Amino acid sequence: MTAANISLTSPSSNNTVAAHTLFVCKTCASVWQDGKRVGESGGQKLLREIQETAESWELKDDFPIQEVECMSACSRSCVVAFASAGKLTYLFGDLPTENCAEAILECASKYYSRTDGVLPWSERPEPLKNGILARIPTLS
Repeated sequence: MTAANISLTSPSSNNTVAAHTLFVCKTCASVWQDGKRVGESGGQKLLREIQETAESWELKDDFPIQEVECMSACSRSCVVAFASAGKLTYLFGDLPTENCAEAILECASKYYSRTDGVLPWSERPEPLKNGILARIPTLS
């Protein structure tokens, strides 16, 4: 069975929902010196803020946060993505490293509640309105 065919039962409801993941690039906005990363990257700061904010998020058990080494959007850092089987995948960039976690989790909640994953521009929190890098179709 492939990951695309796996579904989970949400502990917070009686509905069957597809597995969701919030990907966060931890390499974004890194400073490099002699081929090595120096200090904490912007992506690491954003990841930490999202993880801390998610501790009280109603979907923390249904929408895991997964750190990613690189999402290849370096010129548009910091980057996150929402993905789920049977839904569009969204990639957002140009996100601030501070005071953005609540907006990301709010948008993830909207994504979670939509059967197709569609996130209309007008319904996205402000930091995610202009930061859209890709809307990837579902596999058929």
